[in-house]
Amino acid sequence: MSIHDPHQLMAPADSNGTTPAKEQQAAGVGILLQIMMLVLSFVLGHVLRRHKFYYLPEASASLLIGLIVGGLANISDTETSIRAWFNFHEEFFFLFLLPPIIFQSGFSLSPKPFFSNFGAIVTFAILGTFIASVVTGVLVYLGGLMYLTYRLPFVECLMFGALISATDPVTVLSIFQELGTDTNLYALVFGESVLNDAMAISLYRTMSLVRSHASSGENFFMVIVRFLETFVGSMSAGVGVGFTSALLFKYAGLDIDNLQNLECCLFVLFPYFSYMLAEGLGLSGIVSILFTGMVMKHYTYSNLSENSQRFVSAFFHLISSLAETFVFIYMGFDIAMEKHSWSHVGFIFFSIIFIGVARAANVFSCAYLVNLSRPAHRQIPVKHQKALWYSGLRGAMAFALALQSVHDLPEGHGQTIFTATTAIVVLTVLLIGGSTGTMLEALQVVGDGHESTLGETFDGNHGYMAPSYEDDEEESSGNRIKMKLKELHKSAASFTALDRNYLTPFFTSQNGDEAEEFDEPMSSSSRAVGSFHGHG
Repeated sequence: MSIHDPHQLMAPADSNGTTPAKEQQAAGVGILLQIMMLVLSFVLGHVLRRHKFYYLPEASASLLIGLIVGGLANISDTETSIRAWFNFHEEFFFLFLLPPIIFQSGFSLSPKPFFSNFGAIVTFAILGTFIASVVTGVLVYLGGLMYLTYRLPFVECLMFGALISATDPVTVLSIFQELGTDTNLYALVFGESVLNDAMAISLYRTMSLVRSHASSGENFFMVIVRFLETFVGSMSAGVGVGFTSALLFKYAGLDIDNLQNLECCLFVLFPYFSYMLAEGLGLSGIVSILFTGMVMKHYTYSNLSENSQRFVSAFFHLISSLAETFVFIYMGFDIAMEKHSWSHVGFIFFSIIFIGVARAANVFSCAYLVNLSRPAHRQIPVKHQKALWYSGLRGAMAFALALQSVHDLPEGHGQTIFTATTAIVVLTVLLIGGSTGTMLEALQVVGDGHESTLGETFDGNHGYMAPSYEDDEEESSGNRIKMKLKELHKSAASFTALDRNYLTPFFTSQNGDEAEEFDEPMSSSSRAVGSFHGHG
């Protein structure tokens, strides 16, 4: 990437005849302010964490710093050229800030808790996000028909439903790590949020395409096909790049002392290659880079030398932590600076109620489906379902898509959606984020897995475990749905066997048994560095 790209993306659209020297000075002041806010955010976050003050999590602190500085800049007579450096550009967000955050999400997933709950995570993230989007869209549309809210066309209501379904529970996850909570609950919330972003952006883009092709009368079946094309195509691109990198590092012989620099450089470039390949093909870079992260952690990572493993783990944690913190500051500043359409307060109020209802429909219906396929001792408890419902905060992804909707939708409509999304993001991050510790204690899910790291507690009886099928046959009630869901679980177990017996030996320089042993220290070491993750 050229070093000037961010400058071009963030530079003021109209320089008002200012000289290049003046512009450069304004750029310097703008960037200096951003660095000062970052430093303040990290220091404040550390102080809050050290004093175990959970009512103002780090993400909330970053957002507040941005809001306060933005508010001050708004009321003071700040130069336009400096203020222009703080405008939230969705291109800058999607091309520079989001990729390292999403890659790190996939890269830091501990394989055992993630894959042992894989069926549940996919159900919540894909089916659940679809349910939440449709329920939100339909309720907003009905609210418009009943004159409760600002009236939007049905497709635009579905676009709003899709963008507002993108959850961003970095605050909740960081508090989960601080207080210690059940390993499976953490895996469910984390796994759902990672896949959910990819699902929400694919749904939003699909609905946007439907809206622009509304005159061609595309039927519902074609919408589903278009969505699947985007999602499956992006996933295939990401997995393909991940496998290619694994083979390159396996056979290129780079894991010798004097080639570590080259090894690390190549490893860092692959995620961006995956992201840009998908974007270039008209697919979703977010979905692609997420699956690249998962595949590279599982296969490519073990082909690196020990020093390179330590470096790339620390590097991606560092970059994603900086990006996450900057996103919340950037967002706070922009919320204070942007023009908002506050004339439709009813739309905001009812939208908050509607997304609560939609989140409940998502979590409780999907949990019911998952529990159908699990015996009694492995069911998702009601208290975990409530924690899942509560942890559906809205964050940067919803904000960026809402900002994009201002350009995508006609005058007034996009602005109303943007203002509603802004209010929802601030409310959920500050109020729900701040009360998460209290909620976890009230639901009594604190401390369930406090001493153990992810990936190490899976031999004990820990709530709902990975499926084992020896005694499941007698329990089948003849219920057709149950049998189908159990078949899905069995296929997941057979994938684990396929991975251990064929994929791991083919793509890495170790056999499947060694890989299992390797996973244990790897997950605990990544957790050690990863306690930093979710800084938000």
